Amino acid sequence: MIIRIDPASAVPLFEQIVRAVRSEILGARLAAGDRLPSARELATSLDINLHTVLRAYQELREEGLIELRRGRGAVVIGGPDLGVVQRIIAELGSEARSRGLASDTVIALVREELSR
Repeated sequence: MIIRIDPASAVPLFEQIVRAVRSEILGARLAAGDRLPSARELATSLDINLHTVLRAYQELREEGLIELRRGRGAVVIGGPDLGVVQRIIAELGSEARSRGLASDTVIALVREELSR
């Protein structure tokens, strides 16, 4: 797994890591049971603060994509339900495009629904 970050980006570093790992999981390049680099290893390889990586891993845990195991590190737990959600999102994207909705509008609607 290769994670690239852009220190000049307006997107916070932890969010760039979250997006990269999420993309790897959703793209099936990481599967359930795969281990992520330790937070220390990733921080060193990206030349960033350890707490930035820990924050990213915590965010991924809260999303239900990884599990943090003491002594074993971060492990991908994305399961079969993720595929169902991906198909629904693809259908949503297709429908939104056909109706001319802006992506920001669709994202706001999804966030609102998830916060209920």
